[in-house]
Amino acid sequence: MNHHRRALTGLILGIFASLTFQSSTSVAIEIAAREFILVDFQTGSVLDSQNRTESMPPSSMSKLMTAYMVFEAIHSGALSLDDEFMVSENAWRQGGAASGGSTMFLEPNSRVRVEDLLRGIIIQSGNDACIVVAENMAGSEDAFADEMTERARDLGLTGSNFANASGLPDPNHYMTVEDLALLARLIITNFPEYYSLYEETEFTYNDIKQFNRNPLLYRPGGADGLKTGYTDSAGYGLTASAVRDGRRLILVANGMASTQARSEETAKLMDWGFRNFTNKDLFRAGEMVSDAEVWLGLEPTIPLIINEDITVTIPRQAWRTLEVKAVYEGPIAAPIEQGTAVAKLVINGDGMDPLEYDLTAGASVAKLGFTGRIQAAASQILFGFSSGN
Repeated sequence: MNHHRRALTGLILGIFASLTFQSSTSVAIEIAAREFILVDFQTGSVLDSQNRTESMPPSSMSKLMTAYMVFEAIHSGALSLDDEFMVSENAWRQGGAASGGSTMFLEPNSRVRVEDLLRGIIIQSGNDACIVVAENMAGSEDAFADEMTERARDLGLTGSNFANASGLPDPNHYMTVEDLALLARLIITNFPEYYSLYEETEFTYNDIKQFNRNPLLYRPGGADGLKTGYTDSAGYGLTASAVRDGRRLILVANGMASTQARSEETAKLMDWGFRNFTNKDLFRAGEMVSDAEVWLGLEPTIPLIINEDITVTIPRQAWRTLEVKAVYEGPIAAPIEQGTAVAKLVINGDGMDPLEYDLTAGASVAKLGFTGRIQAAASQILFGFSSGN
């Protein structure tokens, strides 16, 4: 059989998918970070990255997983925002004012609402708030860390392991920027009612006002989350998201040298992503993309159907050079069952890696009877098939 390619002139496509991190471009940017990743929220395309699967200390960015555990418990009905947790002596000593780290300034033996603890974790980056949540939800911080790790694996965070709830340095506490980007997307997608907490710039508890350390919240550009981090071993880090003109990007950067670098380098990365890439919609699930020739079938052709909504993230310069083809080994021999994958949609252009998506048969086609097959064979001998190009 021949290799058929049907050009779809003027069509630009992509596909809505989960965060798959398929590379979509050869365009690159350099920022002063040890690890980073920039992802389009809708398509999951990675616009650029460096050391994206390398284990690293996430410091307080791992509090995203701590908060995720709380969000999930509230969503399931196991907790409510109005529930109160007891502050243990251990939580106060290990994460409170006496610890010297970031703290919510909780008082030992006090009771605190879950909603306040969430703001303490998200806005104030309180280590004490994380320990309180861990002890009250799992009995101990160690047990909670084990639950965090198990749940993370279930969610697809394969490069993450948690030794505590706060992100304090521990050789067994690590994540990847790829995992943090996926976790950010899950929070935004699964818990929109709580995601707004990440946009709040200040929170006062125990008469002490503290400000959100996310530098992008204070700059123009549509940032609305998520979490900073810092330890001596990790350097300065940020997991952030922003929306411009209805399009959302997620970035994670770690290993920066200062708070100024964290602010400037992440802003540069976010601006670069919005400036250099665009999303293009093409098909809705169930639409016909092209058709394919059939061999020895009761019908001469079958429609080729895309089964998912199609959106692609592409470099802006790829728009005019984009090439879209339906490719199949053909003609396709009957019988053909509707829904069977029979072709590929192939997309390529300047500055991007090729993209491929399955096309399925839009109808069933029965095989010709004996007489029909003889006639078709004779036609093939005398006239051949069209090239399909």
